[in-house]
Amino acid sequence: MRRPRARIPILLAAFVVGVPAGAQPIVTSTGPDEVDITIYRAPARSPRSSINLDWLLGYALISETRRISIPAGESEIRFEGVAGGILPQSAIVRGFPEGVVERNLDAYLLSPESLLDRSLGRRVHIRRTSRSTGEVRELDAVIRSGADGAVVLQTQEGFEALQCTGLPETLVHNGVPAGLSARPTLSVRARSSEPATATVTLSYLSSGFDWQANYVATLSLAGDRVDLFAWLTLANGDETSFRNAETQAVAGRLNREKIETDEPEAGLLLLRCWPQGRTTDRLFPDASVSESLQRIPGVAVDAITAEDIGEFADENIIVTPALRARQEELGDVKLYRIPERVTVAANSQKQVAFLEQPGVHVETVYRQRLDVEDRYEPLNADRVLVTRNRAQEGLGVPLPAGSVQLFTEAGGRPILIGEGTIQDRAVGEDVEIRIGEAPGVTSQIEEVDEGDEWEDFVLTVTNDQVAPVRYEAEFEVDEDETLRPRARLGRRDGRPLWTVTVPANGTATLRYRLVENDD
Repeated sequence: MRRPRARIPILLAAFVVGVPAGAQPIVTSTGPDEVDITIYRAPARSPRSSINLDWLLGYALISETRRISIPAGESEIRFEGVAGGILPQSAIVRGFPEGVVERNLDAYLLSPESLLDRSLGRRVHIRRTSRSTGEVRELDAVIRSGADGAVVLQTQEGFEALQCTGLPETLVHNGVPAGLSARPTLSVRARSSEPATATVTLSYLSSGFDWQANYVATLSLAGDRVDLFAWLTLANGDETSFRNAETQAVAGRLNREKIETDEPEAGLLLLRCWPQGRTTDRLFPDASVSESLQRIPGVAVDAITAEDIGEFADENIIVTPALRARQEELGDVKLYRIPERVTVAANSQKQVAFLEQPGVHVETVYRQRLDVEDRYEPLNADRVLVTRNRAQEGLGVPLPAGSVQLFTEAGGRPILIGEGTIQDRAVGEDVEIRIGEAPGVTSQIEEVDEGDEWEDFVLTVTNDQVAPVRYEAEFEVDEDETLRPRARLGRRDGRPLWTVTVPANGTATLRYRLVENDD
């Protein structure tokens, strides 16, 4: 979570950075002409868990195209407006006539704290307003201490602490100190034998993104088909917006090592009066950041936005139903491309439709995984919709992992009847959607006393529904025991599997014996 940044008004006079003799000229590119963003899911996040908007662990590959005029010789090129979560070691820069000498991520963002720290020893103006008369008074001052604690100013009248006069006051800076940027900035040093205008491509990885699939399935009244629709939900937790961007998402798990990176420094300015407390000696430590800032004269609280605080503005979701993301092959993974340029805004989500498959054939199975020796009260089975991802079943398209909301119709209105998940499924694979427990299908294991040295058990499954149901039980068996059923069992994932059709308003039973293995 990024630290909040308040904004103190900065009034700039006509400001031109001169280049001393022998110094490198600085060329600033304020933003990309074109941008392409590919979002990858958080590698460890389960499809059962939703995107955590406050802790996005996915990442993005961002490619920017910029038109830059560069002078002859060696110069510093500043790429403003890159993603705040950029991994600078991943940056690739192409297009300079003679290549890049070095690159740097500017470590300090423009903020009240960094502005004061970088202005130490510099001359500023103090603007004060009389509460009684409204008279505005300005005087020169020199900053003698940084933002850690009381900010000490020297004026013709002596030394004082900022915001300790009891009057509304504002610092006015003549310019922004070198090395500070209002936006995340990547700088490179490049050479050119002559002045040139180059089309430069900057590509890099950035943290703070994620995406997921969200499925909506409508079950037919007969329970044998679903109409399947899916949204592609993109999340950008970064402070940078990517406007009019070519946008795509990649499904599949890529091997990627975790890389730590330092966030640019931009702290909150907390002022304390010295040497004795006066009107602002205590900055309400128990109050929220916004409340505290509202009580500091001269701080422009109305300039603070959700982007500054690092939170999602009302968890903003932009839904774009008219667009339909297209699936493309990308080696062993799948790529979903949005066909039109869209804006992936800072601290927001965007949803784009990417799949619509009506009339998918499904079968309802009631399933449990049981310990063969458990004796318990009747236990509800899980309801699972199963199908196969092939054209014959009405599918035949790759399905990225995501959540599923299952509806049916009652009285002409959709009714939510369950929620589940879909794992990543390629064409031809089985698809299973666990919907939840089914109170009408229960099981119970009881021990049968035969008076011998072996243990016999009976599993009884009860169906109180008006139609037969398919029931499956997987058995957990200890390694030192063998299950000997009185019916033929299959196997799934190495476990014994009993499959049976339980009649309407009826029961089905399986009797088995547990035998210890010979040493």
